[in-house]
Amino acid sequence: MPLSRYLLLAMLAFTSGCSWAQEQERTRDVDPWEPVNRKIFVFNDTLDHWILTPVAKGYKFVMPDFAEQGVTNFIANIYEFNSFYNSLLQGEFLGATKAGGRLLVNSTLGLLGFFDVATPMGIAPFRADFGQTLAVWGVDSGPYVMLPVFGPRNVRSAVGYFTDTYTSIPYLVNEQTWAWTFWTVEVIDYRARLLDAEDLITGDRYIFLRDAYLQRRKAFDTRGEVDDSFSDFEQDAEDWEEF
Repeated sequence: MPLSRYLLLAMLAFTSGCSWAQEQERTRDVDPWEPVNRKIFVFNDTLDHWILTPVAKGYKFVMPDFAEQGVTNFIANIYEFNSFYNSLLQGEFLGATKAGGRLLVNSTLGLLGFFDVATPMGIAPFRADFGQTLAVWGVDSGPYVMLPVFGPRNVRSAVGYFTDTYTSIPYLVNEQTWAWTFWTVEVIDYRARLLDAEDLITGDRYIFLRDAYLQRRKAFDTRGEVDDSFSDFEQDAEDWEEF
């Protein structure tokens, strides 16, 4: 074999080795708890397969499209309160005005938020959560973590998620039955909206969902744009939060 061909093969092997090493290093940086996270992912996936997915499919079957959209609007309107106070904490006063305005308009003219009348009036959504607030304050994202039941997070967004939950309107109302009913419907509605995105998942489900979550979370925390192969999935999977 000519010397040049040996050199070419050596260069290809070296490049492949470097790429693999870089990917391994990146994985250790963002997901150092991968062995444990994968076990929790299997548990969540089993729970989703046997409980959440059948319930979500039943929900979509019995709910007319307009009613399903109304529930989604209602849930989003409830969390405008979180966007309002987190925008204030971030110094985003225009964002706080938008979130507060949407909450006021949709809660009244939109019949408790079942109808989004704020958007046609020119009051655009301005989403903010406490995980994003922590990012603005300079708190590091921390490693990727798969939470039982609650799904993918990083450490910062996990703290933000639970903070937002216990400062949300359902919790502050101090009526446990109503709060748990709201959160249950929220999970079912969210899972139902993800059904159409299932076909977009390819390869290793754990890695695909991890990378999609981290890309979307980074874009949300920085209010930036991420141009990647997960954009369609992220749009379908968009929830409040960041989940």
